[in-house]
Amino acid sequence: MKTQEEYFNDLKKDTSLVELQNYINNVLEIRGFNNQSIELKLMLLMEEVGELAKSIRKDSTRLPIDRCKINNYSSIEEEIADVLIVLFSIANKLQIDLYDAFLKKEKENIKRKWKR
Repeated sequence: MKTQEEYFNDLKKDTSLVELQNYINNVLEIRGFNNQSIELKLMLLMEEVGELAKSIRKDSTRLPIDRCKINNYSSIEEEIADVLIVLFSIANKLQIDLYDAFLKKEKENIKRKWKR
């Protein structure tokens, strides 16, 4: 079996959504997170979305935040990546191909009449 680093080194700038989904599946198996329940994964997703919200709040000068702890907060980029990783793991657990799901949903969205 490959190591996490070997799987990571296989990723390229043009890696497909399916390949990213497979990568997450492989590394979560190595890390021992592949048997987590869907309920736990959903709670993790909510936690990561909360961390993303905090990171965005930190980045805004209009909102109050403990400036003494500002260096302890993760970047928006890192938090978006965390959300994506957990989302991939949920899709994997539910055996959903995100690429196919995206295309199916966008076909529906294209037919809608959007108002601004």
